[in-house]
Amino acid sequence: MTTRHEAQQTTNHDKIRKWAEQRGGRPASVRGTEEGKEEAGVLRIAFTDDEDLESIEWDEFFDKFEEEHLAFLYQDKTADGGESRFFKLVERGEPKRGHDHESSHGSSRTRH
Repeated sequence: MTTRHEAQQTTNHDKIRKWAEQRGGRPASVRGTEEGKEEAGVLRIAFTDDEDLESIEWDEFFDKFEEEHLAFLYQDKTADGGESRFFKLVERGEPKRGHDHESSHGSSRTRH
């Protein structure tokens, strides 16, 4: 059984959105990585204002999420019981990583 501080993986859009919004996160893409005006670039969840990130709608986020065949690797709680903002967008089927990394911004890896 997975404890709350271990990384979990999901492709469930509702679960991803709820996790992000509970932590003040919103969908975003990295400026300059989009291909054409209608497509999001490299995906992120933004927790703070960052000039390198452009806010996008959840529908656009999940369209790109599915197009890139991604999964959401995340942590609910830190090892000491605090709320975690750790997440990573990974290719589906990639093995889950351990729970030893904590990040306030998360990271992303997509294919282009």
